[in-house]
Amino acid sequence: MPTAAKIIGAVLFAALALLLATLYIPQLPKGTQLGYFRQITAGIGFFCGWLVMGSQVGRGYRAAAEAGLRTSLIIVFWALLGFSIYIMVDRSMKMMYDGPMEAVLGVFQLMFEYGKKLLVVELIVTAVFGGILAGQATEWVGKRWP
Repeated sequence: MPTAAKIIGAVLFAALALLLATLYIPQLPKGTQLGYFRQITAGIGFFCGWLVMGSQVGRGYRAAAEAGLRTSLIIVFWALLGFSIYIMVDRSMKMMYDGPMEAVLGVFQLMFEYGKKLLVVELIVTAVFGGILAGQATEWVGKRWP
């Protein structure tokens, strides 16, 4: 059921995911084809904001801060997993893996490699404080317009 808090949470976390994707781009290797990287990441943020943060509204501002931080981490996880699977499928089409098990393990290796690139102060600070602020704003909206 759509509520004002779910809509605002979805929009705020989509904006946060878009900002995180934009900050992450300089960490990628030169010549990386981005395609719809920002838009897909914003879509992941939208759905996580709607489903994860939107369901946590109404429990107070402290719980909202925790839920906002959790939502940020879930966005990062799903984005890493989704893009790692995409890269693995692309590599497997080029016959870069010896078998299906190596391809599946390749997903986790890719997640680890690209996850290490997230360990930049500006990305961590943006994810943490952006998630907390978006969670607080979602809670505020939930209290004003139930």
